[in-house]
Amino acid sequence: MTYSVVYTGAALRQLKHLDRFTARRITSWIGEHLEGTDDPRRYGKALAGNRSGEWRYRVGAYRVLCLIHDSELVIEAFKIGHRTSVYDER
Repeated sequence: MTYSVVYTGAALRQLKHLDRFTARRITSWIGEHLEGTDDPRRYGKALAGNRSGEWRYRVGAYRVLCLIHDSELVIEAFKIGHRTSVYDER
């Protein structure tokens, strides 16, 4: 039972707006830690309040916001950005 990572269109656009080094660093971190993992909650932190049910993963000064779908074994990355602005409204 291993999870796979799926990027939304918005997350792909946000990655495209980052510089190449940062985008490559984030995608390689996701590939090493989340792709094919048995427990995606081990690397992240559950968000609270109006973002309950969402998970965040820290990659340097950047955050990857995800939803974990246990029934489908999928991690859906829906927002990627700098820590100062990633938690603003969707």
